[in-house]
Amino acid sequence: MSGQNPSLIDFPCNFTIKVMGIQHPEFTSSVLACVQKHAPETRAHHISVRASSKGNYLGATVEAVNVQNQEQLNDIYRGLTGHELVKMVL
Repeated sequence: MSGQNPSLIDFPCNFTIKVMGIQHPEFTSSVLACVQKHAPETRAHHISVRASSKGNYLGATVEAVNVQNQEQLNDIYRGLTGHELVKMVL
């Protein structure tokens, strides 16, 4: 073994990412832009959005993100968590 931790994910794969953020008209387009930067084939129809019970937050599920390796997945997570409208990424 080369000293690296083995991944629990078999790459390449389609991956689902959940993103929570503040209620804002540009939340969905911002999430899409962040994901497309590293997975350009991701489209708007891959995202479903739901408002929180009080309407202060939005939850977005991005399905079928084509991820080739751990580095690409890490880049997507870094891009999302660094965005000002995003509070949490799972």
